[in-house]
Amino acid sequence: MPETSYHLHMPEPQRSCVVFASPHSGCDYPQSFLQTTILDAHSIRSSEDAYVDRLFDCAPQFGAVFLRAGAPRAYVDLNRAAEELDPALIEGMRRAGHNPRVASGLGVVPRVVAGGRAIYRGKLTRMEAERRITRIWKPYHDQLRTLLDAARDRFGEAILIDCHSMPHEALDGAARHGGKRPEVVIGDRFGASARSEIVERVEAAFAGAGFVVARNAPFAGAFTTQHYGRPSRRQHAVQVEIDRALYMDEATITPNARFDEVRAALRGVVAELAELGTPGDRQPQQLAAE
Repeated sequence: MPETSYHLHMPEPQRSCVVFASPHSGCDYPQSFLQTTILDAHSIRSSEDAYVDRLFDCAPQFGAVFLRAGAPRAYVDLNRAAEELDPALIEGMRRAGHNPRVASGLGVVPRVVAGGRAIYRGKLTRMEAERRITRIWKPYHDQLRTLLDAARDRFGEAILIDCHSMPHEALDGAARHGGKRPEVVIGDRFGASARSEIVERVEAAFAGAGFVVARNAPFAGAFTTQHYGRPSRRQHAVQVEIDRALYMDEATITPNARFDEVRAALRGVVAELAELGTPGDRQPQQLAAE
């Protein structure tokens, strides 16, 4: 079992209702898990959003909360519902309707990593799956829910920025009508998870920092965005996907020569997004909306 479900970094003082979260950057691979998988210690990391936590860890410096995973995605996927259990992996599970994520092996306890490579030789027990959900998935989401509730109570609104990275190949064919290939994809479930003004400002922050930005294609947001995005309750969720090739060598899973440059550019974006969640910034937006 990984040492902890998550790591929480609180600002002093908290000045923003924005909560940054990185659910897929966890890299605590217990030896017992590595002995269970048929993959080597390098291949098992291929689904990990490596270094995304380092790209966004400046958030507390700007008055915003930062929550990052401790456990790796290959062990338990925090961006899935607890009920997304895979019958092809977990003993005693019956198929309950068609779920494309589960069917592809990417349920809450993944069966495969990137490229469809199997993690295990056989199946896991239902008890093992439930143990991971109880000890890793549930504490993370309990904490995230608490942070969003507290932000909404204190500031009148909560904004979740769910931070991810995407394989460079995922963007093949994403450029439209001869335009530039996207480097950042903003997901708001096609308008369902966040107020349009918030999404527009998130997009503008990345574009202003020089990134080529697309919205909802090829990633519109998964469980976290869908579950926590409740604009009618003054709670918004926006998923951010960054092309891994910008800052890392995907083959070796190491920072590339541009890592510091990209991190510096994202620091400015994080500062702008944190400002979006401060009372002085939000009040004119709210008055205009009313």
